[in-house]
Amino acid sequence: MGAGKQLHAGPLTYVVLSVFALFSLAPLVWTAIAASRTDRRLAETPPPLWFGGNLFKNMETAWEEVGLGTAMVNTAFVAGTITVSTVLFATLAGFAFAKLRFRFSSALLVLTIGTMMIPPQLAVVPLYLWMADLGWSNQLQTVILPTLVTAFGTFFMRQYLVQALPGELIEAARVDGASSLRVVWHVVFPAARPAMAVLGLLTFVFAWNDFMWPIIALNQENPTVQVALNALGTGYVPDQSVIMAGALLGTLPLLIAFLLFGKQIVGGIMQGAIKG
Repeated sequence: MGAGKQLHAGPLTYVVLSVFALFSLAPLVWTAIAASRTDRRLAETPPPLWFGGNLFKNMETAWEEVGLGTAMVNTAFVAGTITVSTVLFATLAGFAFAKLRFRFSSALLVLTIGTMMIPPQLAVVPLYLWMADLGWSNQLQTVILPTLVTAFGTFFMRQYLVQALPGELIEAARVDGASSLRVVWHVVFPAARPAMAVLGLLTFVFAWNDFMWPIIALNQENPTVQVALNALGTGYVPDQSVIMAGALLGTLPLLIAFLLFGKQIVGGIMQGAIKG
């Protein structure tokens, strides 16, 4: 194959991609169909395969029943704070592990990776007692503080920077008299931007969808989206159509964020792949 020759997708490629796209979209489409129907219609056989006329009514019911407006504001604040903090601290720690030489660096890296092997359920009781001692029960900082940085984010950024950031570039900046802060700002962050975008997206989605710790630390007076949606299914006879409408509302911000920033994120991934 000649250098610079562009590859073209054949018909089979489009067929395979279309099949995967349909399977990927099927759960979201079913959620929208169920949210637009009544609970009685969902219980019938065969189930509905097309949209009904109750979508906005069910959305309004879900919105008002559990205070989804407040929950979404809380979740946006929590997820945004966690994302910014994780990307910043994980990039700094990843740079330190990848390019700086200091005592016990290998042991600390192994210890950091080792924390990923510990089931998060083991930390629930001591973490809850710690938050209670701080007087933070049912406050958003209870959800934010334990996830300000993650071992996965640190390892992810370290692995990326090992290949994407030449040591000669750092040495050249230091020869020019750049301070450590300036090296990080003008050398490390630009080189790490593609990986930071990917880590930011993954972190935001995880923080938005996190359920286990928020349901323990918060209640319906100050909920996140997942805590609020959990209340939709606590009735004697839960209305499945309203639950689906609430789930659809809780998913919409993620879809909007990807539509707005997906091009930049994919472009950053491709840029990093070309540099690698």
